[in-house]
Amino acid sequence: MRGQTKNVWVMILFLLAGVVLGGFIGSLFAGVPALSWLAYGSNFGLTSPLVLDVGVLTLQFAFTIRFTIAGIIGILIALLLYRKL
Repeated sequence: MRGQTKNVWVMILFLLAGVVLGGFIGSLFAGVPALSWLAYGSNFGLTSPLVLDVGVLTLQFAFTIRFTIAGIIGILIALLLYRKL
């Protein structure tokens, strides 16, 4: 069981690295006309923060995810690399 838990964490680490690197590459090539399609995507989540004001304490919650083509390609490459290891 311990080996499976380790494998799940390694897979999550690979996926996060794929998303981050894919997003970085997408934003890096957004200004290049031939590769601008890599930055095409959509935002999901709360666009304006949710505010909870209880008098002495104010909490703000916001969560947004941006899916881009480069991020999806990064996820696919991360999954392929994970399966090779």
